[in-house]
Amino acid sequence: MSHPATSPRHAAGTSKPDQPPSWAPAAPTIALLTALGVLMVGQMYTVLALLHPMATTLGTTPGQATWTATAFGFAYAAGFLLAGPLSDRYGSRAVITAGLVAATAATLAVSAAPNLTWAVALRIVQGLTAGTFAPSALSYAVHHIAPQRRGTALTCITSGMLAAAVIMQIGAQAVAAGLGWRAVFWLSAALMALSLIPVRRVLRPTLRHDTGGGLLQAFAAMPRLLRRPRLVALYLSTVALMAAFVAVYTAVAIAGPPSIAGNSSAILALRASALPALVAVPLLAPVLQRLASPLRAVLAFTLAAAAVAVGSLLGGHTVPLAIALLLFVAAVAAAAPAVVETINATAPHARGAAVALYGCSMFIGASLGPQLTGALTGLGFGGILRVVAVALVLGIFLALPSLRHQRTE
Repeated sequence: MSHPATSPRHAAGTSKPDQPPSWAPAAPTIALLTALGVLMVGQMYTVLALLHPMATTLGTTPGQATWTATAFGFAYAAGFLLAGPLSDRYGSRAVITAGLVAATAATLAVSAAPNLTWAVALRIVQGLTAGTFAPSALSYAVHHIAPQRRGTALTCITSGMLAAAVIMQIGAQAVAAGLGWRAVFWLSAALMALSLIPVRRVLRPTLRHDTGGGLLQAFAAMPRLLRRPRLVALYLSTVALMAAFVAVYTAVAIAGPPSIAGNSSAILALRASALPALVAVPLLAPVLQRLASPLRAVLAFTLAAAAVAVGSLLGGHTVPLAIALLLFVAAVAAAAPAVVETINATAPHARGAAVALYGCSMFIGASLGPQLTGALTGLGFGGILRVVAVALVLGIFLALPSLRHQRTE
């Protein structure tokens, strides 16, 4: 791409998915996609702060109410699989717009759920529709952001998605305390509807390109990608990463740490203590970009595993534990965009499908996280973190083939 800013007339005849007529303005695009990432991905995590009031209203227990999170997560992963090929075929902005309209309706419907069965069913619909955003947003950044800003864009967007786990829980807890849990979904739906205005004004339509076999060929790219061992290893490493991320924060909520167990304000503060990492990592993106993406992924996984292992020994010391969690979240925030960049480089002709599979693996991991913690509660907070550290070490080994491949090129 030696001439990214060609004339529109020339581009119209020769453009490719990663060569639009001109690059989109980076700052407003990154800000919009990051904010929407917080809102849309955060819909998975809002219920973690609402389990007790939802259980009371819906006539069930908080433990049973966790299925509203797990059901959303698996449906969200399925939404990724749909959105990636659709984005390849029809353009990212079109898929983002349609997804926002559908997610707005589904989110309003969740607020009216009369019982747990309906809540889980409607959360499945909400997850399926909300899941169309992230792969389309990542694909848009790859297609429309200039190469020198692309790494920063991916880091900001993925950091926003990770920050959603903390920001949306804090927001949901505050709203529910004053207006009730249903208001969390009313406000989320209103924000989704309002976001349609900047989406249409800021984002550019992607030039449609002939895939030869139409939409079916776009979906057919997925099985072909899954026959590539290095890509499968990266997807499995993503499952390990996100399962670890959600498992750690679920453990904070239901299993300790011993020094602050039962203190909801202290637990919320411990969650929030990781937010500086999610701000710092995007700011450091230009420095991190000096390392090749496979190397960044391996180093970030290593830091995450070390931080969790150390944190497992610090349950009685809140401040050192908060520092360990800060480093853990920083490592996750650095690993996620590095894996996305590696996947994009590995599958340049099916980026939408490749990123869709990445997102699917991401939220399969996120959905497994709470169940992993629930199964390990007998080990206590420290024991859960030690198992998570082992899962992250497995993630390191899964990411290593990409690093070896880079060295041989």
